[in-house]
Amino acid sequence: MEKQFDIVAVGEILVDFVSRETADGKKLVLEGNPGGAPANVLAAASRLGKRTGLIGKVGSDGFGPFLTREIAAAGVDVRGVVSDPVNPTTLAMVTLDATGNRSFGFYREKTADVMLTEEDLDLEMIRAGRIFHFGSVTLVTDPARGATFAAARAAREAGCLVSYDPNLRIPLWKDLEEAKRVIAQGMELADLVKVSDEELFFLMGEGDLEEKALALAERYGLHFVMVTMGPRGCMLVQDGKVWSAETYDTPCIDTTGAGDAFWGATLSQLLELGKRPGGLTEEEALRLIDFSNAAGSMATTKRGAIPAMPDRTEIYECMKSVPRLHVG
Repeated sequence: MEKQFDIVAVGEILVDFVSRETADGKKLVLEGNPGGAPANVLAAASRLGKRTGLIGKVGSDGFGPFLTREIAAAGVDVRGVVSDPVNPTTLAMVTLDATGNRSFGFYREKTADVMLTEEDLDLEMIRAGRIFHFGSVTLVTDPARGATFAAARAAREAGCLVSYDPNLRIPLWKDLEEAKRVIAQGMELADLVKVSDEELFFLMGEGDLEEKALALAERYGLHFVMVTMGPRGCMLVQDGKVWSAETYDTPCIDTTGAGDAFWGATLSQLLELGKRPGGLTEEEALRLIDFSNAAGSMATTKRGAIPAMPDRTEIYECMKSVPRLHVG
């Protein structure tokens, strides 16, 4: 069938509330931004000219229409987003430290995205995508777990490339051994995988980062694995070859969504190259790494996730003029 979308994603849709103290230290002020990792990835790719579509569930409270409106304004087709008349929208509380690094707390007990069912899925929309993307937040519990796996299987059957970012959020899991088992099931459905260094060690055990990345790729038959390493840049594993590069020394205000900007840029570059996983030359791989690093770095220079997604001009300017960040 004709591919109407470059990337279609299934996953959580939520409001990221960032708290800060007032000058007198007597109050906390919350700033809410549209978020949810799959939505962030799509917004990043849309910013780079890609046709994207989101499938998920929001509440019919005041937050749901806000999210649908703002995600659509970011260029993402939201025809697959349904409104739950009973359960509320998921809320995330984001705390930033002095360096802009964030930590999360969630209000996600029987919220709308958790209650996503297979009947909610727009299968025609999934089949109409060149790449299908998902993460592990909707794998925490049913019915969203079953719906997410059903969507990934439908995408594979339709010949879509399947992209997976475990995006581990430990506070959401009651049992970390179950988390490992369920997240591993996602690996078995994927063609393209992004993991952070912390997620890689969680799944594969502590040790040499490169060895663990190669082992992950071999275990699940993956031809393309990206490992993000925060301020140390990233590593690409492709069919036994490993390339890495340092990221860019941009002023960091808020790291929320930086990994999603990175991955949206990666998927966009792969689409533009028109190659299957494992088919990149060394020159193409290194150029892709630099572009993705620049996208992630630029996303940290603004507050929020979707509002911070950089365009192509900003990314190229970063690659051209911003020095590398050297971390010992």
